[in-house]
Amino acid sequence: MTHKLTAKAALFLCIPPVLWAGNAIVGRMVASQIPPMTLNFFRWAIALAIILPFVGRLWALKNEANGAVWRLVLLGLTGMGCYNSFQYLALQTSTAMNVTLVASSMPVWVLVIGRVVFKQRVAARSWAGAALSLLGVAVVLLQGDLTRFTQLKLVPGDAWMILATWAWATYSWLLSRPTPAQSALQHDWLAYLMAQVMFGVIWSGAFSAAEWTLPMATGAASPEILWSAGLALALAYVAIGPALLAYRFWGAGIALAGASTAGFFANLTPLFAATFSTLFLGEAPRGYHAVAFGLIILGIVVSSAKRR
Repeated sequence: MTHKLTAKAALFLCIPPVLWAGNAIVGRMVASQIPPMTLNFFRWAIALAIILPFVGRLWALKNEANGAVWRLVLLGLTGMGCYNSFQYLALQTSTAMNVTLVASSMPVWVLVIGRVVFKQRVAARSWAGAALSLLGVAVVLLQGDLTRFTQLKLVPGDAWMILATWAWATYSWLLSRPTPAQSALQHDWLAYLMAQVMFGVIWSGAFSAAEWTLPMATGAASPEILWSAGLALALAYVAIGPALLAYRFWGAGIALAGASTAGFFANLTPLFAATFSTLFLGEAPRGYHAVAFGLIILGIVVSSAKRR
């Protein structure tokens, strides 16, 4: 399948980072109110409940779904079971700055996993684009001050976020390189997403069960949920925005532009997070925001440029 970065693909790929920026903020806000694996389980269980009335569309494609079942199992594991669980787990012990910095390595891991696992040839322009994109994110995270590197401290959450980026990179390639049965299922985006979410609920439910049972088996302190109106609103947001809508547009964007190019758009998330800080925290934009935005956009352009 030929992939190309069109205006439509770029729009589709810009929407998820906006929603994911909000997800990081919300996830950090409720970190003390709900265990991370359980947060992820509720996220996908609510998402499934929202789209379940349309299960007839998936039933009409049951033969295609059965043919792609093992690919769907992997999509549910990597993109829904692992990625978000690991991200929420990372936010328990790591700072937002560290988590975002580790997540900014996404384009590099997409290229590495594409080359090693999927035997995808990686062009030099893709590596150059990755370097520019990472530089842009670093400018935002360091606020234009290189001395801020000395303030970074590695904690267990950083390792969890590395695992999360590996999971997401694999998920993106599984979307970009569909099997014949998977391709047939993709024609109905809602049925395709529902099939993934079903397995995502199974995987996240298993992780959540372990989160509650392991402490009982080891004698450690049991987790708890501190219910509130704010937590309920947070669950509604992460289920509708960063889950259903973001995954819909991410999948559509990858189908058009490919996994390698799409990986660069994930680095727009810190910029949108900075924008949210301006809107909700009253922090005025700085000159380095414009520099970072230019570098990330340049990275996208370089990576997607046609060979002459």
